[in-house]
Amino acid sequence: MTEITDVSALLLSRIRDVADHPEPGVLFKDITPLLADPAAFTALSDALAQIAGRTGATKVVGLEARGFILGAPVAVRAGLGFIPVRKAGKLPGATLSQAYDLEYGSAEIEVHAEDLTAADRVLVIDDVLATGGTAEASVQLIRRAGADVAGLAVLMELGFLGGRARVEPALAGAPLEALLTL
Repeated sequence: MTEITDVSALLLSRIRDVADHPEPGVLFKDITPLLADPAAFTALSDALAQIAGRTGATKVVGLEARGFILGAPVAVRAGLGFIPVRKAGKLPGATLSQAYDLEYGSAEIEVHAEDLTAADRVLVIDDVLATGGTAEASVQLIRRAGADVAGLAVLMELGFLGGRARVEPALAGAPLEALLTL
């Protein structure tokens, strides 16, 4: 268990708090110092790749945009394919889309229709679980594409925003793992 604590401490030490960003009253968790530190970024990628292995994932989905940065090296380390889930209108060709509500409006995400099959078990990766809207929509989208959801893994969960309560019903028993809970 010491190793997990050391990794957690390393990751936490490389996340910078930025007050009043993107608006007054918000404390933004900036992961760019973590990404700039090769040891911390490697530790993060390894920890998420271990989750991919435990869940039996065959593909990794990264959520736009920081989920791309975290998910791609995890897929490489775990020997899995990587699928980007993008904001609506960003992918060429045939896509499946999923709309969802945010606290201030609505949004829509998309995936290439042919990138996922019924044989796939998908681990969704993102940097932060906040209110859970994007994560919940991604789980719904993956299932609509015909694939199975192996789980959701995030660098950090902002527990006070209640995202876990929103996402867990959509996961239907698949694990939700946060390396850090703030």
